[in-house]
Amino acid sequence: SQIERWFPQVFFFAENSRKHNGVKADPQFTEKYFSQTVDHFNFNSMGNGSFNQRYLITDKYWKKGYGPIFFYTGNEGDIWEFALNSGFITELAAQQGALVIFAEHRYYGTSLPFGNDSFNIPQIGLLTVEQALADYAIMITELKLQLGATDSPVIVFGGSYGGMLSVYMRLKYPNIVAGALAASAPILSTAGLGDSRQFFRDVTADFANVASECRDAVRQAFHQLKDLAEQQDYSRIQSEFALCKPPSSAQDIHQLNGLLRNGFTLMAMLDYPYSTHFMGNMPANPVQVHRLSDSFQSFSPAGIVYNSTGLLTCFDLYSLYVECADPTGCGLGFNSQAWDYQACTEIELCYESNNVTDMFPPMPFTEREREVYCSKRWAVVPRPGWLKIQFWADALSTASNIIFSNGDLDPWANGGVRKALSSSLVAINISEGAHHLDLRASNEADPVSVIKARKREAELITQWVEMERRRSQNNSLSFVWILMLQI
Repeated sequence: SQIERWFPQVFFFAENSRKHNGVKADPQFTEKYFSQTVDHFNFNSMGNGSFNQRYLITDKYWKKGYGPIFFYTGNEGDIWEFALNSGFITELAAQQGALVIFAEHRYYGTSLPFGNDSFNIPQIGLLTVEQALADYAIMITELKLQLGATDSPVIVFGGSYGGMLSVYMRLKYPNIVAGALAASAPILSTAGLGDSRQFFRDVTADFANVASECRDAVRQAFHQLKDLAEQQDYSRIQSEFALCKPPSSAQDIHQLNGLLRNGFTLMAMLDYPYSTHFMGNMPANPVQVHRLSDSFQSFSPAGIVYNSTGLLTCFDLYSLYVECADPTGCGLGFNSQAWDYQACTEIELCYESNNVTDMFPPMPFTEREREVYCSKRWAVVPRPGWLKIQFWADALSTASNIIFSNGDLDPWANGGVRKALSSSLVAINISEGAHHLDLRASNEADPVSVIKARKREAELITQWVEMERRRSQNNSLSFVWILMLQI
């Protein structure tokens, strides 16, 4: 998912207010830094080297020493962006007396182990899922001691890749984490399972479900673009798409196809029932916003994504979109470099469009193409199947206390778990939900489906917190009983 990697690089006309690196701050959170180990798994390479890992914390609702800890497993972006768009967590904290922590993922935001050198080789090599999980495990453990919260059960939350990390935390550190809410977490498709055509097929379905003629018009417009490119009518292409410069090569046309496909993808992911500021200014129900009058105008939604303020007079192909190892987009800036590296190593994103099962031009991205790109860009060879081995993929039957929530409008949904696997591995499907809508704060425009989903999530989390308290108490009583017998 690219949402988290875009802000604020593309939408650079945000309101002027109190900000952290361009992102508005919420006064209820305090920004802090945690001294984190650089390399958890090699005692020689970095010694006991450390870096400052950012986290946000609020004890506004906490029943100190007793209430649970709600810990957001930060993903690929600035941690303020997640905190400001995951209001359900603080709403739930108010209900359950919880301490709330949002932790920033290493190599994103300001949590750079080697500063601006973090994206050089070999420094980038310490950007792995395993290192990030260890960061969170260490942070939770030490903060519980510092805050007098050793008896507070921990529930992890995350959306998209962050949701994957929440699942993995419950699998790898069940001694630390009592349960996980994984919203829009594509743990199957990113482990190489499923159909490579699924993602862009589902983006297309979002538009087709609004109006089948919309899908058909977009498909036709891509055909017209192809015809103009073959005729080398580059000035017409520049005019139709308001480009800053006329394209002049097949590579430029490929880049334009990617930029346009990316725009439609973002609107499908962000198809919320109210306007949002997650990535610039997105109108309510962006998939329904456009009205078609001819084929080329069917591309106007891309303007919603790349020019939400209306201040751009033209579109620069290579500054608004960068092709990378994630066909759904990596975004721009340092965050995009970090995600590109992850997509070249552990995260498998060999998704393709083909103009048959979807409305986009044929743009394959095979394992071989990934290997060639990643070898050239990062001097690494991807390891297909590693996530499946390391984090179980679809073999989750022995796990417990995980909620897999997905919205039917989200193209990532069918890359995740859509059916319950046991009584404590619960799937919640939100019929009118886009990308992790359930993590967002309550809104009067919320569909009934997400209101019901949040209610169910709250009930399960309450149960898990109580179960963990009883387990902890029983362990303490057993320890006391053993001591008494010894005496």
